[in-house]
Amino acid sequence: MEQMLSVCNPRTEEELVECAALGKSLSRLSQPTILTLLAANNKPMHGYIIVQQAAKSPMFGGKKPDATGIYRALKRMEHAGLVTSRWETPEEGSAKRLFELTDKGRACLRRWIDALACYKLTIEELRVSASTALGIDVPPTPYCAHGISIEDSEE
Repeated sequence: MEQMLSVCNPRTEEELVECAALGKSLSRLSQPTILTLLAANNKPMHGYIIVQQAAKSPMFGGKKPDATGIYRALKRMEHAGLVTSRWETPEEGSAKRLFELTDKGRACLRRWIDALACYKLTIEELRVSASTALGIDVPPTPYCAHGISIEDSEE
């Protein structure tokens, strides 16, 4: 009998080792996650806060993302004109960099909304193809680590 997997992402190192290609996140989706956080906040954010809030997003499922990776993504996004940054230098304490979404970043996030819809369809087609290749019925959609299934999110 085929085992039902309960979550989308590996929860333990053992599960990760079992199928290492699953990875801990889809790095390409860090950009829309960051853009979404900046758009939702609607004001400049410290990089540290972006990292903390990204951990709560569906993309990272409660696990703190690699801060260095987030800062690299922010740097690439700034170079592309999607965000701007400035240093906040308080009288006491250390300087902190603030990031803000640009109009180009908002337009990019809007394009991501459509791209994500296409990814969803493509991924479902891949699930069907993979199931067919294994000679099994397409398994029910598992619950993702953040607690809602894909069907629940469509309601």
